[in-house]
Amino acid sequence: MKKLILALGFASGLFLGTPGHAETAPTITVYKSPTCGCCRDWVRHLEENGFEVEAIDTQNLNTIKAQAGLTPALASCHTAFVNDYVIEGHVPARDIHRLLAQDLPARGLSVPGMPVGSPGMELGDRQDAYQVLLFNEQGQTRVFADYR
Repeated sequence: MKKLILALGFASGLFLGTPGHAETAPTITVYKSPTCGCCRDWVRHLEENGFEVEAIDTQNLNTIKAQAGLTPALASCHTAFVNDYVIEGHVPARDIHRLLAQDLPARGLSVPGMPVGSPGMELGDRQDAYQVLLFNEQGQTRVFADYR
């Protein structure tokens, strides 16, 4: 009986410590087009991975992107903010969790364009290769994650 109780305690600790729960991550504010289905799917992906999401529909995404310091080379279809970071495009939730955990000196993360197979852009088994870029205030980038 002791072993069962210990096993259940260990299992519950593992379950509660996973990034799939809202208490593990802060709120992300997402600015998106009101008609974009992939943006809605990305918001759902974030929620399923422990984020509280405030989704704001807007027709002024270019203004928000400019104010966030995003260059056209980093742009995608939606722009989000979490803590002091900008999250542009279909960035996987696990990479956002990693950025927040590492507390890196950066402006944010971007998945430029809309690669098929990235969160919110699922299309059957198709998976385009793409990279998550870490960028700074000057727009300089480095690869943060590579999906091939």
